Amino acid sequence: LSAFRQRDCCSSNMEDDVSLKFHQQLLLINENLVTEDVAALKFLCTDFLHLRKLEGVKSALDIFKLLMAQEYLNAKDTFLLAELLYRIKCHSLLEKIGYTKEKVQERLHEKGRVSPYRQMLYELSENITSEMLKEVTFLLQNHLPKRWITLSALDLLILLEKQGLLTKDNVQILENVCVTVSPDLLETIKCYKKAKEIQQYWKVCCRQNGHNTFEVIHTPVHGLIFLIKAKQFAFVQVVHFGDGSRMCKTETNGASQFSAFESGLEKASGHLETRSDKGYKMDGPHRGFCLIINNVNFNNSQRKGSCKDAEQLERVFTWLGLDVRTYTDLTSGDIRSLMQTWQHLQDHKDRNCFICCILSHGESGAIYGTDEKLVLIRTLMSHFTAKQCPQLAAKPKLFFIQACQGSKIQCPVYVDTDAQTPGSSSIQGSFSLSESIPEEADFLLSMATVDGYVSFRHIKEGTWYIQALCSKLQLLVPRGEDILSILTQVNEDVARRVSPSGTKKQMPQPAYTLRRKFIFPIPMAPPPS
Repeated sequence: LSAFRQRDCCSSNMEDDVSLKFHQQLLLINENLVTEDVAALKFLCTDFLHLRKLEGVKSALDIFKLLMAQEYLNAKDTFLLAELLYRIKCHSLLEKIGYTKEKVQERLHEKGRVSPYRQMLYELSENITSEMLKEVTFLLQNHLPKRWITLSALDLLILLEKQGLLTKDNVQILENVCVTVSPDLLETIKCYKKAKEIQQYWKVCCRQNGHNTFEVIHTPVHGLIFLIKAKQFAFVQVVHFGDGSRMCKTETNGASQFSAFESGLEKASGHLETRSDKGYKMDGPHRGFCLIINNVNFNNSQRKGSCKDAEQLERVFTWLGLDVRTYTDLTSGDIRSLMQTWQHLQDHKDRNCFICCILSHGESGAIYGTDEKLVLIRTLMSHFTAKQCPQLAAKPKLFFIQACQGSKIQCPVYVDTDAQTPGSSSIQGSFSLSESIPEEADFLLSMATVDGYVSFRHIKEGTWYIQALCSKLQLLVPRGEDILSILTQVNEDVARRVSPSGTKKQMPQPAYTLRRKFIFPIPMAPPPS
């Protein structure tokens, strides 16, 4: 009896230790979350916590207490907290409860609790700028309390839900305002609605064919992934995109059963099948290197807003699997030396592609170093021809150039140009874009503007071109679109923009010698923004 009592005492002490450590972890996470993070957690938790209880929340600890009271969170199961931190992009805090970003992604399909509807709304809120929020509030003024002050996009969404104007089955009010405010936001809503239609279709198919499990396992921005467990095989993933395209993947050799089950959809053959034609090989162990040259500080000027571009490019291309290297404030000589260094890098032979992004001032056919000396774009690209860089032979080489290609113009408030300051050296004559590309295959050169014209940069939000590029990559890569189709959408996006004065426009221009379609493999993780 004494031995049993001693064992019970030891067990109790161990449980107390585990509980203490768990509460210490929660306290540490709480200390590292700011007000905006707490608001995001509250919003995501409205799927499984009563809104009235959440209204009294002042800190993350209050949310943790509510989750524990409802048995959603305890020392033995912290996945919901891990999912919430993952959704609000606080990835560095995951390690405090024994998770990593990758581990959470692997388990979302079986343990994720945040609904596609809630994910869609949160994604919208993250992409609504302060200016957009003012426009949305103005358009919805007849639906809002007269003295109500919009604090954030999340506050607005919650109010619409309280009033019954917004539900998982009715997002019409959001569609109406997004048509005016931002077509990109509208695209996210369309993906969600299309996914709901497909979800209902698969539920019917599952019932008709005797499959015992059906669940949604991915975010709306990726389209939708359905997990179907059946007797014949472990599981099948069916990915649907907003434009009707699909991809299928089986984990075992149940292809024939799945083909019959799909009732005429694409046949699953044990690997992902896409609707695209044959493209460049992009399935190697390493995607490739991405260089970002961000020239901000010049002798007589500063390219304000450029760091926002560089940060966004780094996030997006890292998400796409590239090994990103960023260089800041390089002189013309530094730029040439850097190109020579990367030209001779032996590691290219194990990579699928090479990407270079340059953010600077520019003139026709050239970009400036911070010493205000010009470097021809053709010279930069020629370092990576098959002769100069055999390791990249027959591989796609993509160059994205954010720089003016002509005379400086007077800009309104908050809009700057990427032309050089008066009195600086300039290059004589005019260059066609085709003259900048080496005379061989597998190059893409995408310019922020056509030759002879300026490009525009918001001193807080970055350049029109780079922000549109990053936005479209995140939106269209998950749908399997090739790079030229994506750049066409970038052109449309930038062409719609106009300076505050209403008189300044911009048109990007891509040129290429690609021989095949260039399609980024679809990342497993959601887009970074």
